[in-house]
Amino acid sequence: MNETKKTFSVKGMHCASCVATIERSLKKVDGVSKATVNIATEKATVTYDPAKVSDDKLYSAVSNVGYEVIVNEEIRSEDEEKEEKVRELHDLRLKVAVSLILGSLLLWGSFPGLMQTAPLFLRDFWVQLIIAIPVQFWAGFTFYRATISALKHRTANMDTLVAIGTTVAFAYSAFVTLFPQLVVKIGIDPMPYFDTAAIIIGLILLGRYFEAKAKAGTSEAIKKLIGMQAKTARVIRDGKEVDIPIAEVIINDIIRVRPGEKIPVDGIIIEGDSSIDESMITGESMPTDKTNGDIVVGATMNKTGSFIFRATKVGQETMLAQIIRLVQEAQGSKAPIQRLADLVSSYFVPIVLMLAILTFAVWYIFGPAPTLLFALLNMVAVLIIACPCAMGLATPTAIMVGTGKGAEHGILIRDAESLEIAHKINTIIFDKTGTLTKGQPEVTDVIPFGAIDPNELLRIAGSIEKGSEHSLAEAVTKSAEAKQLALSKVEKFQAIPGHGVEGVIDDKKITFGNKRLMDKESIDTENANEEIGKLETAGKTVMLLAYDKELVGLIAVADVIKESARDGIIALQNLGIEVVMITGDNKRTADAIGRKLGITRVLAEVLPDGKEAEVRKIQTEGRVVAMVGDGINDAPALAAADVGIAMGTGTDVAIEAADITLISKDLKSVAAAITLSKKTMRTIRVNLFWAFGYNIILIPVAMGALYPFLHVLLNPIFASVAMATSSISVVSNSLLLKNKKIV
Repeated sequence: MNETKKTFSVKGMHCASCVATIERSLKKVDGVSKATVNIATEKATVTYDPAKVSDDKLYSAVSNVGYEVIVNEEIRSEDEEKEEKVRELHDLRLKVAVSLILGSLLLWGSFPGLMQTAPLFLRDFWVQLIIAIPVQFWAGFTFYRATISALKHRTANMDTLVAIGTTVAFAYSAFVTLFPQLVVKIGIDPMPYFDTAAIIIGLILLGRYFEAKAKAGTSEAIKKLIGMQAKTARVIRDGKEVDIPIAEVIINDIIRVRPGEKIPVDGIIIEGDSSIDESMITGESMPTDKTNGDIVVGATMNKTGSFIFRATKVGQETMLAQIIRLVQEAQGSKAPIQRLADLVSSYFVPIVLMLAILTFAVWYIFGPAPTLLFALLNMVAVLIIACPCAMGLATPTAIMVGTGKGAEHGILIRDAESLEIAHKINTIIFDKTGTLTKGQPEVTDVIPFGAIDPNELLRIAGSIEKGSEHSLAEAVTKSAEAKQLALSKVEKFQAIPGHGVEGVIDDKKITFGNKRLMDKESIDTENANEEIGKLETAGKTVMLLAYDKELVGLIAVADVIKESARDGIIALQNLGIEVVMITGDNKRTADAIGRKLGITRVLAEVLPDGKEAEVRKIQTEGRVVAMVGDGINDAPALAAADVGIAMGTGTDVAIEAADITLISKDLKSVAAAITLSKKTMRTIRVNLFWAFGYNIILIPVAMGALYPFLHVLLNPIFASVAMATSSISVVSNSLLLKNKKIV
């Protein structure tokens, strides 16, 4: 089945039960295999079969349960989205102000002990009714609209709890105002509670206002990334330099960049050189020197020289666009730990409604006089205190901040599940070439046997390796070309993975590769063993050359270890993580490099297709394994590991090959990624502890559990304060992640 993925915005969500309702509705659509809704990003991500599912079906599934889908969101500009957010916050702020001002007046005119200081007109029940109506039905309309829509589809959410609770308080107060004689007849003092309903609405809206502002702060990373992009490009067309909007740049455009300007799109330098600040994608503060033929990345800053480059990637194909897309997907994904909160939330609102009814019944039957009043107020307190907002926000807000912080440090996390698993990693396997080493080996020794000239040996080796893509082959060919040796044409070329190459030059069969290849071809290497041993002990890789199955010489190549490799490994070992190196090199060479890096467990002579098996073997030891490689050649091993970590270079970020992509070349970023995971998970656990703890402790208090012992009841107004505070505290705790040090 050819599945596709679609992400769209959903408006009107306020709690975890809203999320559960929308996910259930989307999953019921025939052809949908997965649906994830994120309250923090206000987005739904659906995986489905396009042959069975249309966009309209998805949108209808959401709107049918009472929520609004934002269609054609991609055509809205950043400014339009910003204006909409500002408008929403302004409307919310106005409703909060009106609700709290009118609610305070109602409180002043009706609260025992305080009402004696209020003007007489504020003590009039009819005046209080008039003041309460705009709060209840204008400011509180959002609760009614969502509740009516939810009830139509036999669902319930936080808005249902608020609407029922405040309506009960308002309706009782209105009845007392309209029919005071009837209330007196049943033995109740005719005292309205308009202040309770109005202030609850005001405080809940105030909580949503602060929550909305705080959630806006969690998505700052995306805004920063989008803001990094250049607005215009200086393109050379028809011999003239013209400034055009970046959206009009096309592939193969020739673009000039002057000192102090941002590079508009990805490309390759064709003239000039410069020093470029790439910290926005790598997290590394030191500028990188670039010259003719080097790759440049859009949104990075040109520091010194002026250069001309050819555009190779534009629009959604640029590295910055890839990063933004990855971060957005990660922020909208769901961590396994969130399943507990989702499971509880799916049953939460119905249970709360039953508890509220139970509270009313118990207080009405067994409570002290006036039983009706006690029953009503405690029922309202239960409905208001039990808002599952904090549970819904506990995980996604932390994920948003964590993935955003990672992006700022060149750590791209594919999804929330990868971020969660990473904190459990206790073994990391590093591929050697291109990961622990620079992947740019150089020829160090050319040793002929017999009468062959060293340059001739290098020329033949360079000729046969010309057709190979291996990094060691490139080193040999470059060395031959640097000496201006004339390379010969090769016939019947064959690459033997993990061993070397074969071919025919001037009617002679040439075999060039490691000792395993020589043994496989039954070529005698005994007279070279001593020399091979010396070179391999020095950490060099030895390749042997044979003419028609006769050994004629060897060439040694050394790959330079990355400057950050040793510090990166120490950082991981300090976290209590076992570091393993895997390589196709022979054991002696591999052990020599392992000693230099402080790695005791070295897996040598592992062919490319054997890396995956080695990963699985270590997993059978009960270890949680991460594989760090270049993201392309190591794809099977990266996929087999619990977490695959790709070391990205330039614009060739292997986003599709790994769970985590590290754009920075600094190997300390591996430890930084794991540290980020640990701190994010710690934040999520604290959030969930307070979210669950808040409900577990305060719902019984709202039901009146303390009354028989301490004669204490939870005023519905204080319940709304506690509810708003819980949501704000969870978001604020997540925002603290921004200030945590990970490197």
